[in-house]
Amino acid sequence: MPPENFPVDQASSPRAEKTQGRRFASWQEHHGWSAVASLRRLGSRPLGSLLTIAVMGLALALPLAFYLLLGNVQKLGETLGQSQAISVFLQPDQSAQQAQLLAKQLGERPEVASVSVKTPQQGMDELAKMQGFTGALKTLDNNPLPYVLQLQPHEELGAAAIGQLVTDIRAMHSVDMVQDSGTWRQRLDALLAVGNRAVLVLASLLILAALLVVGNTVRVDIASRHEEIGVLLLIGASGAFVRRPYLYAGIWYGLFSGMLAALLAIGIEFALADPVAQLSQAYDGKLQVGGLPLWLLLAVPLAAALLGWFGARLVSAWQLRKAA
Repeated sequence: MPPENFPVDQASSPRAEKTQGRRFASWQEHHGWSAVASLRRLGSRPLGSLLTIAVMGLALALPLAFYLLLGNVQKLGETLGQSQAISVFLQPDQSAQQAQLLAKQLGERPEVASVSVKTPQQGMDELAKMQGFTGALKTLDNNPLPYVLQLQPHEELGAAAIGQLVTDIRAMHSVDMVQDSGTWRQRLDALLAVGNRAVLVLASLLILAALLVVGNTVRVDIASRHEEIGVLLLIGASGAFVRRPYLYAGIWYGLFSGMLAALLAIGIEFALADPVAQLSQAYDGKLQVGGLPLWLLLAVPLAAALLGWFGARLVSAWQLRKAA
């Protein structure tokens, strides 16, 4: 038998749909009322609300500040350590011909991308440009500086291969000293890894602190309206109905504190703008320092609002179970 031949209660179906529509409209209306009422309640006690938002905003701004600092230190390391050059200082008695011969020999190694020779006179000219060395250089009878070879390894070489290359060069009889500029970069990367982990731990602790601040504020608010909540529960109001205004209060706290945290992070960027510009000038404009990405600044208020809702949800559920 086709479905249309089954008997249908023509009177009850429209009535059920109408009832569902009224319930949905009532649910929407209560959400709107809860959002507005909770916002008005925050405005009715401005000092307490501002203190709560300020504490949460500062707690959320600290991880952003550390993230900004670490990101720029990493960019500084990339700018200063983008060249993995190896400086090879020859014995003082090595001649120009011997330096060129050794440079040709090292340039034929598969690990080496390029080799350049710096003469003692070039080294002396560089020292003469440095402040404080001009007077001391005039007292020298001869040039004591040796020939220096500047080796540039291939970019795809790992730390182990570069370390082996440095070891091989140090074993050569005409070599006095080898400086590997990539070593400090490896140490900086290790320190940055520790810093990133520390920022994650700190951010977790501060997020927990913000969660506790919201939870305690909502707890105090619920405790102050204990009798009103008891009456609502007695006349049959559901738990979701009762706690909805407090959830919106948590959302407002989180949203405003997230906006404050983003503004504080932008303020930190502006405060550091002039010193950073001077530092970039000292490196001939090669140092590129960036700020926090726009998507992160926009995501912070939304994430903070979700955090506020979560804190309010936990505390309100616990408080309502006690009231029931």
